[in-house]
Amino acid sequence: MAAQIGASAAAARAHEELYAYWSGLRHGPRLPGRGDIRPEDFKRLLPTVSLIDVVREPLDFRLRLAGTGLYSVYGREITGRSLPEVYNSSAAEYWRTELTKLVEDRRPAVGVHNLAWRGAAHLSILWLRLPLATNGKDVDMIMGYDAVVGVQGDTISGIRAA
Repeated sequence: MAAQIGASAAAARAHEELYAYWSGLRHGPRLPGRGDIRPEDFKRLLPTVSLIDVVREPLDFRLRLAGTGLYSVYGREITGRSLPEVYNSSAAEYWRTELTKLVEDRRPAVGVHNLAWRGAAHLSILWLRLPLATNGKDVDMIMGYDAVVGVQGDTISGIRAA
């Protein structure tokens, strides 16, 4: 359990670090855009960072870029794929709902998603999604960070699951 608690604490620190970076790029109510992001500023987090394109009419999402560490989570390359190409139907719907809310609210989102759909019910992803907007207003890309942690009962690495 101690190792799992350490993993969740490290994940929380990484979330805080990336959120603080993103927040520092904001200009009042204006959201940062992809052009504001400098990957070298958070190099150690890059293996599990993703960029998700927001496709309009109808609203949809495509993974533009997935860090190399995400290959082991998904068991394959997910760069360039849409949600239904990466997830089963219930997991794809979960992500569609979460990402749609982020686009509409223009606010960061954080959560926990169990990997049971991947046959790994003992693992979950602690995720962070940050909205990006080329024009500062309309979300056209989402930056994500995922940390995989172990699950014991109804707790995730010492954090009670919601």
